[in-house]
Amino acid sequence: MLSTMQDIPLTVTRILRHGMTIHGKSQVTTWTGEPEPHRRSFAEIGDRATQLANALRDEFGIDADQRVATLMWNNAEHVEAYLAIPSMGAVLHTLNLRLPAEQLVWIVNHAADRAVIVNGTLLPLLAPLLPHLPTIEHIVVSGPGDRALLADADARVHEYEELIAGRPTSYDWPELDERAAAAMCYTSGTTGDPKGVVYSHRSIYLHSMQVNMAESMGLTNHDTSLVVVPQFHVNAWGLPTATFMTGINMLMPDRFLQPAPLAEMIEREKPTHAAAVPTIWQGLLAEVTANPRDISSMKQVTIGGAACPPALMEAYDKLGVRLCHAWGMTETSPLGTMSHPPAGLTADEEWPYRITQGRFPAGVEARLVGPADEFLPWDGESAGELEVRGPWIAGSYYGGAGGEDFRPADKFSADGWLKTGDVGVISPDGYLTLTDRAKDVIKSGGEWISSVQLENALMAHPEVTEAAVVAVPDEKWGERPLATVVLKEGSTAGYGELKAFLSETIPKWQLPERWSVISVVPKTSVGKFDKKVIRKQYADGELDVTEA
Repeated sequence: MLSTMQDIPLTVTRILRHGMTIHGKSQVTTWTGEPEPHRRSFAEIGDRATQLANALRDEFGIDADQRVATLMWNNAEHVEAYLAIPSMGAVLHTLNLRLPAEQLVWIVNHAADRAVIVNGTLLPLLAPLLPHLPTIEHIVVSGPGDRALLADADARVHEYEELIAGRPTSYDWPELDERAAAAMCYTSGTTGDPKGVVYSHRSIYLHSMQVNMAESMGLTNHDTSLVVVPQFHVNAWGLPTATFMTGINMLMPDRFLQPAPLAEMIEREKPTHAAAVPTIWQGLLAEVTANPRDISSMKQVTIGGAACPPALMEAYDKLGVRLCHAWGMTETSPLGTMSHPPAGLTADEEWPYRITQGRFPAGVEARLVGPADEFLPWDGESAGELEVRGPWIAGSYYGGAGGEDFRPADKFSADGWLKTGDVGVISPDGYLTLTDRAKDVIKSGGEWISSVQLENALMAHPEVTEAAVVAVPDEKWGERPLATVVLKEGSTAGYGELKAFLSETIPKWQLPERWSVISVVPKTSVGKFDKKVIRKQYADGELDVTEA
């Protein structure tokens, strides 16, 4: 027996139409570095997205399934591309502007992108790559930049504003299969070639609904979200489509991602919400501590991409800003968990929940798998690798133009669950606590040491700005922790003091014997600690290591 309900496809096109009409007065504000930012209503965004779709079809011949890349900052034009390209049946492909050149070339060629929309300030990055990108036929440049860098390009060069000017603000949007590809991102390729994850219209629609639910970000059209998380990083955590669905105003920082301009835009524009990785909020905290600004408008900050040090949460609590842990990855669209405590608890009772990665929503099923492939209980103690499945979870990787999608055994279980590579425990009521990445667990004398736990403990020390802990070979124990720390300017804290501080919360056998002070913790293209760099520096003898 089937239902009597209408079968209406869940598509990005529906989000576009809804946002530009029902929420037409909501705004996208793009920071310009000038006294007045640029403001554009959702109605204007929708009209311009429609004009862009007309241009891509009429001028470029873009049609179903063809990939259009973006190499852009977070701004209104990027939002227009987010809505136009999937709605016309093509595939939005966001390029990570922080990846090495060789990875960008590989990704563009693997996806067979036909066109690229690029911010003018990023032309120095794109121009040297073009001789190696044979599938790119059109380059669309948005905003100021040195067009002379494209003088020798084989592809046709267009100005964004000129391209869309005068084009119709109506479009015969196709009736799309909700399972069709809408957007794609590639993993950062820390091991092997990057892997393409292709999101469907259905997955984006359902994920956007979840973002807006109270147990997730829970925003309304009374809110303004400062979208710091890059639009090339898992579709800005789903915020551009989620905001258009609900009428949430967006504040886009463009290329002004440094602590000082972020503090200024928060004080001036008064966003109520923000989203970014921990390193952004560590930098902002240092800025507003040194140069006080009023950032109290931000009632909630979604923080993900890496574990948030509890000391950072406590520091923002004192400023009246609540940091809310989230967990996810490229393959999960990315929303997997958020750490809202259960109702009715005191602040002290909430704290153990807040420092977890959070609770799984209805759209994400989870299980823990032990070293012998056994399923582990949700008892808050049994640690195993996290596997997930759900309607916005990847079931395979993109095989490339003409290739077959693939499911490597180290990434997917035999029954189709995604192997996240994260190790953790789950409480009986569904709260996830990650103890490490599988590749970063320190296996010492037959026991596991959590590098994340050591890092969080170190970063609670008042003289430590950042800390990263990695496993290094040890003749007796197999592996032992190496602690690399970034100290505050002028700090005189020694290794003995740091080790004694750790001993207050960390078992003695887990305390690092090897220490190194570094100027900055290496970061990946999306702001996570890049531990493989530290391991290589240690192996190559590039670190000044002291035993304590």
